[in-house]
Amino acid sequence: MKRYNWRLPEGVGELLPPRAWDLEMIRRCVLDLFHSWGFEYVEPPIIEYLDSLLVAGGSDLDLQTLKVVDQRSGRMMGVRADITSQTARIDAHSLRAGGITRLCYAGTVVHANPAATLESRVPIKAGAELFGDASLAADAEVVALMLESLRRSGVETPVLVVGHMGVYNALVNALGEETEFDTQALFEAVQSKSETDIAQLLGDGEAADQLVRLPTLMGAVDSLADTRSALTNADALAAVDALAELVDLVKMRCTQVELRYDLAELAGYGYHNGPVFAAFHGDHGRVLARGGRYDGVGAVFGRARPATGFDVNLSRLIGASTPECGCIFAPWRAGDGEDLQGRIDTLRSQGERVVSALAAGQSAPAGCDRQLVLKGGVWQVHSIQ
Repeated sequence: MKRYNWRLPEGVGELLPPRAWDLEMIRRCVLDLFHSWGFEYVEPPIIEYLDSLLVAGGSDLDLQTLKVVDQRSGRMMGVRADITSQTARIDAHSLRAGGITRLCYAGTVVHANPAATLESRVPIKAGAELFGDASLAADAEVVALMLESLRRSGVETPVLVVGHMGVYNALVNALGEETEFDTQALFEAVQSKSETDIAQLLGDGEAADQLVRLPTLMGAVDSLADTRSALTNADALAAVDALAELVDLVKMRCTQVELRYDLAELAGYGYHNGPVFAAFHGDHGRVLARGGRYDGVGAVFGRARPATGFDVNLSRLIGASTPECGCIFAPWRAGDGEDLQGRIDTLRSQGERVVSALAAGQSAPAGCDRQLVLKGGVWQVHSIQ
């Protein structure tokens, strides 16, 4: 007989009981929260034509997108690595609603390469996007919803790191056409906080010096005003002022969070162009949720709308919430089967998990902490000793 090696691709895993159910409960909890805040659920396709998937991002999103040829049309298709760009298409092209539009989603994305060592290439994301409002109040609502989604998932007192892409963009624009540099390499150098690499890419000059110092401009939000002395660019200073205003709005809405700023925080796939934010927790080690403002991304679909949003990696939240309780074992009872089945149906309708024996003599399976016992003609729930 031929032997098969049933191994999954590198970076691709599967969830087994009980973790798979834990993930599903987190997903339901988060989606219920989004719905209660007035966000409408959408279900974008996992595969689209490539030009639709990549309109919002830079080369990093392109590199993370798995590509195939559509045998029906001959066009290139991609498996989504990001859902935010899909909601921008839905808002601009499919819905075309006026005023403010709130959309939410939950689903799997596929990465061509893991984002980090031991990271899954098929993370499950949930997110919320708000279109049609350019105010900082919209960003504050999205941040508050992101933090509440973590709290509902069992993550207490997260650390929120905020930044503003306007600072980086202003300093890059100030370099002038005479300064030649690799745009993607500079972006990555700032992301990795490598002052040496930034200096090597840009050389000397006032704007270059400020970019070199950019990775050092971070700390508790109470010291955010101190960064003004390190910046002379008017547009960069305006972005810092906007960030300070956003911090004040977030403080009003969210009290159980540690707030920090990082002006070198360049979140996402390169399409953000305003405030950005990310949530961390010491027990998890990696970013749990991140987002920011990405005004105008829908222009390619015919509507350049203000937009802000976030997504949360649900796969990283497994284990943070309260573990599910056990289940009830129902024994085999041929003679009183009808009465027993009625009791089982009642318990299930009340939200209990009931596992029924399939034959006489079967014992309770692992995970059952209670059982149905017939006493005085009544089926009662008793703990399994």
